[in-house]
Amino acid sequence: MILGRPAALAALAALACAWVLAWAAPAEARIERFAVLIGNNAGERGEVELRYAEDDAAKMYDVLKDLGGFPPANLVLLRGEGAETVRRTLITMNDRVRAAVSSPDTDVLYLVYYSGHADANALHLGPAPLSLTEFEQLVRGSAASARLLIVDSCRSGALTRVKGGTSAPPFVIKLDQRLAGQGMVTLTSSSGNEDAQESDELKGSFFTHALVSGLLGTADADRDGAVSLEEAYRHAYESTLRATSRTWAGAQHPTFRYDLRGQGKLILTELPVHASLRGVLRFPLGRSYLVMRDSSEGPVAAEVGASDATRTLSLRPGRYFVRGRGPDFLLEGTVEAEAGQAIDVGDERLSRVTFARLVRKGGGVREIAHGPVAGYQFRTPILQGGSSCHGGFVGYAVELQHLGVATRLSACHSAFQNEHLTASNDDLGLDVRLSHAWDLPVVTLGVGVDLGLAVMRQRFETSGHAPDRHGLAGAFGAGAGANVDLVGGFYLGVEAAAQTYVFKQQRAGGEEGEIAPSLAARLRVGVGMSL
Repeated sequence: MILGRPAALAALAALACAWVLAWAAPAEARIERFAVLIGNNAGERGEVELRYAEDDAAKMYDVLKDLGGFPPANLVLLRGEGAETVRRTLITMNDRVRAAVSSPDTDVLYLVYYSGHADANALHLGPAPLSLTEFEQLVRGSAASARLLIVDSCRSGALTRVKGGTSAPPFVIKLDQRLAGQGMVTLTSSSGNEDAQESDELKGSFFTHALVSGLLGTADADRDGAVSLEEAYRHAYESTLRATSRTWAGAQHPTFRYDLRGQGKLILTELPVHASLRGVLRFPLGRSYLVMRDSSEGPVAAEVGASDATRTLSLRPGRYFVRGRGPDFLLEGTVEAEAGQAIDVGDERLSRVTFARLVRKGGGVREIAHGPVAGYQFRTPILQGGSSCHGGFVGYAVELQHLGVATRLSACHSAFQNEHLTASNDDLGLDVRLSHAWDLPVVTLGVGVDLGLAVMRQRFETSGHAPDRHGLAGAFGAGAGANVDLVGGFYLGVEAAAQTYVFKQQRAGGEEGEIAPSLAARLRVGVGMSL
């Protein structure tokens, strides 16, 4: 049975009622668990090498070992191995499963996970492919009471990379025949001809990241301390769909396929059983949190989504870097997870970071911040005997990691008066500023250079004849500035610069003068908003 999005969600209730006969063994029955986790970044010749497929397999290995009740002796992790190694491993594991099933009062759960390149015919494990039919049969033919196959593979696109590099028919695993034993469930990361996407921010695929986060606790919808297959799938489905709906490649819909005999819940991880060995982090409502091991550059451990009802994660003891995402800022900080302890990760534990600072920090969280700015401008006289020029400016600023670019349109008015006449000067200017900034705890400091043009108009009031004058001036200069972050993404900015204006100056009596420079100082104070 193959289910799309509407049918898949409707069928989750059926999964909640599934597996009863599969696990309706006598009370003294023993459940033994086996798993093979396969990750391969390489594909066939010409395919783009993946970054995180092997890491995704390692994450699944860790969570099954730590919380899933899978003994290390029954777990095999294959990273970057070819088709022949994968084939031999699955055959060997089938022999071990068969031996375990032959023991009295023993049920076996067998889980196989794959992350890497694939098409409709084969898994692309480097130069030599593994036939999809053979791969499926090796899992389906296992003597295990229950088999769970998880496949995170497909193609991808633009901003987030695709799993696979070439166009191919939809990735399909067929379940046309009744399975041996009690049943089998297959989870896939996408449906139809969709792309299975990787994320640089998550350092992994969207689907596996959501699945692992769910198994660490966020999928425990009924909060009974155990994450069932149905809960894990629902969480992975909704989280993957929500995250990929914001990517250029488009929404990705995980699917499940099943052929079962019986009813019941299949538990994948049990949180309280391992509580004394794990640290628990609890997160407040209202925003999403990304958790990295050791530091902001460390591997991503898990995520709590803004809409997740369950806000706890069971993690290995150690230091974690937490990043909470608000509407126009992030909250960041380190937290120590201690064995047997639960910690509330409230806002008071974290530091507020604006989007502009995130861009300058780099690391792929944001690549650009931008927004409007407006304020007051003051400039010293550029004409002999004139007064200071007062006015305002509006503009738009763009922040990249190493460079800031700001365009400003300004206007100011000054006056001049002597015993013979009164003059008023109006300037309209346009300039572009390139700058570099350094973020300090409270303030951001920057230096920059700018280049611009100004249109100047001079009007006279006199008893004689003095026609209006118009002129064009080029301007260049350098200066420094400081920004202080306010609330709601706003900031207060102060900018001072030394400017040189070059224009044709006229002598008394209306005689044409030469083009000459004039020095001035400019001060701007304004309020901007970072988007």
